[in-house]
Amino acid sequence: MKVSVVICTYAMERYDVFSECVDSVLDQTYDPLEVVIVVDGNDAVFDRVCEDYGGLEDVVLHCNDENQGISYSRTRGAEIATGDVVAFIDDDAVAEPDWIEELARVYDETDAIAVGGHAKPDWVTEKPDFFPEEFYWLVGCDERGMGEHMEELRNTYGSNISFRRDVFLNVGGYDENTGRKGDRHIQAHEAPVCIRMANKYGKGVIYNTDAVVHHKLFDYRGDFRWLVFRSFWQGYSKRIMDILLPEASGDKNEYLGQLMLEFVPDRVGELVREPSSAKAKQLVTIFIFTAAVGFGYLYGLLDVDRSELIADRDATAGN
Repeated sequence: MKVSVVICTYAMERYDVFSECVDSVLDQTYDPLEVVIVVDGNDAVFDRVCEDYGGLEDVVLHCNDENQGISYSRTRGAEIATGDVVAFIDDDAVAEPDWIEELARVYDETDAIAVGGHAKPDWVTEKPDFFPEEFYWLVGCDERGMGEHMEELRNTYGSNISFRRDVFLNVGGYDENTGRKGDRHIQAHEAPVCIRMANKYGKGVIYNTDAVVHHKLFDYRGDFRWLVFRSFWQGYSKRIMDILLPEASGDKNEYLGQLMLEFVPDRVGELVREPSSAKAKQLVTIFIFTAAVGFGYLYGLLDVDRSELIADRDATAGN
């Protein structure tokens, strides 16, 4: 079974981090493996990529004519790929050597159509003492309560997810209305493709925690104001998800219930038993981030044009 790994990038200022990601994929223990690099409309970056990786066997390079966003770029990479399975990793993540071997093992041993792994936080700076692990999903890493090993989930995160290529393309790939594009902050682009996949094939994503990538978290991802801003846009994104795919709301609503009914009481108990400033800060942060998500959703109720969004979705699907 051939696996194609799609890596998308766009900015020269993070080229060194991107290179570390590519090198970790090239050093995988699994074979046969193909690496597809998609540069999102930056000719200078593409020239550098061609210089560094253009002569390597089983490495395919592509540059979009203009900046199209992460969702378009990942789908384009899957279209270019020739593997039976297409795997995705963020350009600021580093894969452990057996990452693809672990993903492929699940396909070999089961009838899985999608497999994800553990996105482990890798703090480049010191982890902020206020940041609760329940909100690691804000920075693309597995949060507390994500799921159990080999459990079937709706989706894992984009830094560590794979699909049977034909399944991924049959459901239309990623929705271009979601995902990062320039300064646009719409999130949650894994969920729509996985929901369409579940609707069509009746299966979710198998969560193999032994398939590990380390997602780098730089200084700005530990900035409190940035995280509140990120929370707000996550709420806004949830409103878009509710319009495009009403059935998508269940998982996050269930997690909100688990957060408030299980994790928060646990934290209150821990704080009472062993008081500390860090624990107190994290408890307060949970409520602040949750409120920011709620305000983002309310803003989405006022700001998002439902008919225009659905028309854009249908037009994209028609293409």
